[in-house]
Amino acid sequence: MSATVILGAGIIGVSTAYYLSEHQPPSSVHLVDPSPKLFSSASGFAGGFLAEDWFSPAVASLGALSFQQHRKLAESRGGRQKWGYSTSTSVGYTAATRDGVSKARVDDWLRRGASRAETATAVVDDLAGRSPPWLRRKAGDCIEMLGKDGTTAQLDPLELSQFLLQECLNSGVQLHHPATALSVRTDAVRGELASIRIAATQSSTETDIPCTRVIIAAGAWSAQVFETLFRHSQLKLPILSLAGHSLVVASPRWTKELEDAGCHAVFTTSGPGYSPEIVSRIGGNIYIAGLNSSAIPLPEPAGPAKAQEASIARLKQSANELLGSDAGHDDLEILREGLCFRPVTPSGKPIISRIPDEHLGIGVNTRAGADGGVYVAAGHGPWGISLSLGTGMVLAEMAQGRTLSADVSALGL
Repeated sequence: MSATVILGAGIIGVSTAYYLSEHQPPSSVHLVDPSPKLFSSASGFAGGFLAEDWFSPAVASLGALSFQQHRKLAESRGGRQKWGYSTSTSVGYTAATRDGVSKARVDDWLRRGASRAETATAVVDDLAGRSPPWLRRKAGDCIEMLGKDGTTAQLDPLELSQFLLQECLNSGVQLHHPATALSVRTDAVRGELASIRIAATQSSTETDIPCTRVIIAAGAWSAQVFETLFRHSQLKLPILSLAGHSLVVASPRWTKELEDAGCHAVFTTSGPGYSPEIVSRIGGNIYIAGLNSSAIPLPEPAGPAKAQEASIARLKQSANELLGSDAGHDDLEILREGLCFRPVTPSGKPIISRIPDEHLGIGVNTRAGADGGVYVAAGHGPWGISLSLGTGMVLAEMAQGRTLSADVSALGL
């Protein structure tokens, strides 16, 4: 079985390694990541909201597969205890105006594209007492259930990423971290991909990893990784970066005693360009995000980024307005401030595909079929955690020449 190098050890990379190692010797799978701290971007700072059927037709099959895999893995491996997996009730919330009347039905503003929840179906429902206990309700506001029961869930993405990585390492997958991919090497006879040269960041030692398959799963950095390795290619991977700030808070209104009833995800609006998304998690914390920007540059090299004070201040204001005490005083504890970078594409669809040899540049070919190839899996936008396990499974199947478990025919380059 051909050796495989995965560039990027975020949630997509470790998910792919996890499924690859089930069908080839784990020691033939290599994870390479340059970040000084693993999971320091979207894989560690995302909300962890999962959905089964909130996707466009092109992504629907992958979304359903991934949701099923999340549930299966959690049930078989203690996901509730290890990474906070829980069922979730999803609602849309519209605050009241000054005259006490909500500005719009939730499904109205969802359809205007204010939130990723626009793909869900708004259902008129009194929630039968299932309104989030930690949400600060006001007279005249509007709250409606989104989607169907059993089609959304919640987890802690950092804990899931760490679990998957440890499973890979326990099985024998090799981790090179922190290390940077420098170049590809080809054999002298056919010009076929034969190895990748990497440099260990801490020692500056360069090493060649023999391989015939390369998978680029470097998130928002995927386009730069491809350009570095295939300098003579005319292909520009259409993967851009969308920065997002977040807060994790503790509230006295979200307690362990309430967790048995399940978590909640609340999608609301706060004016043009800002749609707060709030999720409660097992373990007593609440995540709030939705303040995004394409203007914040990617850190180079890949790694942690410092949150901007103005953005964090705005999130804190939203947290107090939506989660604070009815008495008006601030009783929320800030547990974490974050800034991460999500990989996005102009089409809004992820790319999960083998890159044709003609796009690798002069002098670089790969072995045919399952014996070789250069692949890319990136551009998942806000759905990276939700689509992670399905992406890893399908990409492993694609690389190994097995039947695909989901239809990703519309997710090519």
